Amino acid sequence: MASIDVRFSGSVPANYERYMVPLLFRPYAEVLAQRAVAFSPARILETAAGTGVVTDALAHALPDAEIVATDLNQAMLDVAAGRVTAANVLFKQADALDLPFDDGGFDLVVCQFGVMFYPDKVQGNLEARRVLRDGGRYLFAVWDSIERNLLSNLAHETLQRLFPENPPMFMKRGPFSYNDPQWIERDLAAAGFNNVHIETVALASRSPSAEEAARGLCYGSPMRVELELEEYGPDALDRTFAEVSRAARQFEGPDGFDAPMSAHIVVATK
Repeated sequence: MASIDVRFSGSVPANYERYMVPLLFRPYAEVLAQRAVAFSPARILETAAGTGVVTDALAHALPDAEIVATDLNQAMLDVAAGRVTAANVLFKQADALDLPFDDGGFDLVVCQFGVMFYPDKVQGNLEARRVLRDGGRYLFAVWDSIERNLLSNLAHETLQRLFPENPPMFMKRGPFSYNDPQWIERDLAAAGFNNVHIETVALASRSPSAEEAARGLCYGSPMRVELELEEYGPDALDRTFAEVSRAARQFEGPDGFDAPMSAHIVVATK
């Protein structure tokens, strides 16, 4: 998982936390925390924890549970450790495809918007299942199709227009690449999960302004690293930011930026 880890480097983690978390990730973190409460877990493992938005939601929703939050990227975990100081949370750098934990040690494994980046999704599922006790749950979120996530789709279409000869494809190859429920179920079944429930949840992506929403996508995601490649030119990132800001104003109203987004919430039981 080194390639995607490198993309979340430099100033990306801080911008991700400042702009992307409230824009896209905090709303679904609350959904995952609500689902987790229903399972009454005593010991939780979070994979691909990033800057800790789900960790924080879990710690507040389940203050008596032990939470081990992991990520491959230490820079992201450093940000998370600065924002989540609950006594029931432990941060540990770990690869979700090779977890450093004993079999059957957790009641719940949680992952928000990380599974689609796993180079071997079945292996990630196998590891989640291995560390779960019998009857434990694997709870994760992945994005629905990009067409149902209007800000991200707008950014993707802007990139196609600005760089028609070599359009950056990170959006479709990365965050929105794993949106087919049948594919998700097949991969879970291949890892031994037979009891799977998938719910598609539509929420609103909100920000104080279209400009701030665009800043999050352009400067707080791996898009920044991709657009800083020499092949796109020295002003690629700034040009993209200006165009996405302009186009995103269609979703701006008196209360700020507001656009639809959609994700799949998956629960698999061991």
